[in-house]
Amino acid sequence: MSTRRIGAITRRLLQQFRRDHRTLALLFGAPLVILALLGYVLRGGGDVPRMGVVDLDGGPLGSVLAHQIERSSAVSASGMSQAEAEARLRSGEIAGYMLLPADFSNQVQQSRVVAPEVRLEGSQPNLSAAILQATSQSFTVLAGQAGVHFTPRVSYRYGGPGFDTLDYFGAAFIGLVVFFLVFVITAVAFLRERGQGTLERLMASPLRRPEIVLGYMVGFTVLALIQAAEVLAFSLLVLHVHNGGNVLLIFLLEALMAIFAVNLGIFLSMFASTEFQAVQFIPLVVVPQVLLSGIIFPVSTEPGPLRVVSNVLPLTYAVDGMRNIMIKGADLSWSSLQLDLAVVLGFCVLVIAGGTATLRRRVA
Repeated sequence: MSTRRIGAITRRLLQQFRRDHRTLALLFGAPLVILALLGYVLRGGGDVPRMGVVDLDGGPLGSVLAHQIERSSAVSASGMSQAEAEARLRSGEIAGYMLLPADFSNQVQQSRVVAPEVRLEGSQPNLSAAILQATSQSFTVLAGQAGVHFTPRVSYRYGGPGFDTLDYFGAAFIGLVVFFLVFVITAVAFLRERGQGTLERLMASPLRRPEIVLGYMVGFTVLALIQAAEVLAFSLLVLHVHNGGNVLLIFLLEALMAIFAVNLGIFLSMFASTEFQAVQFIPLVVVPQVLLSGIIFPVSTEPGPLRVVSNVLPLTYAVDGMRNIMIKGADLSWSSLQLDLAVVLGFCVLVIAGGTATLRRRVA
């Protein structure tokens, strides 16, 4: 074994990377950008969960407890009527509310056991946990003053106590898996078609240019839809992910994301000359959407500037739509679901136009 020959191969490889500025930027720049983005999401001072306090108590203890919760740094609590609290819970403006009954002070003085009602939206377990924790801490202060035992009656608008982590993340990951895999496979496969000269040979045939463009799009889309159906069936039948909505609506949103991923892959593959360069788009296209689309961290808790970015990402609306359908049982009469579908469809049209224009220009 010759160390000189080993060194020659190593130098050749390093020189090749030195000339590839895109790869160097991805290798050393992308990790810093991703970590900085993650740090900003976690420590950027995003909003805490919002909750309501409905104080119907005529005695002194209700106002003491309500004031204690409103001072909590773990939640953003404000007083409101029960009708307003239920309406804001239904619209998603608050993650839950606590109801102090009219005889709350009498209950504390007579039974020493307090069972207020805590009503949770329930579709985001981490927000529900924050509200329960803030409520419990507030009652700890009261318990120290009056010697009472806190046993809340918790009810959920969506989900429930058996709603676990897989149910919450499963709805989002169904869309993410389809988007990620279809995007990567399409970009690499289409680049291979160009590299092998298949695309140029088709251009020299009697086929018209629009026919070639649509043929590739439809072919990749058919495979993507089969994969989407497989992912959905496995999630519901094998993993038993919670679903309270229409399966056809879930597949419709999956199909739109698959179409978007196919055409995004075709579009971006035009800016790569090798399969390795095509894969380099993953940290630029996929990772920021995973961090900012609400899959891991709720968009409502992100810092203000990042919420602006989140609101222009297609995956944000896909994730919101999937959770609306599977967790909340949304149908086409919901304005929020209509918005989610319309935005994803709009992005599909945008990348189809971009992919078609770029493909026709490159093969011209």
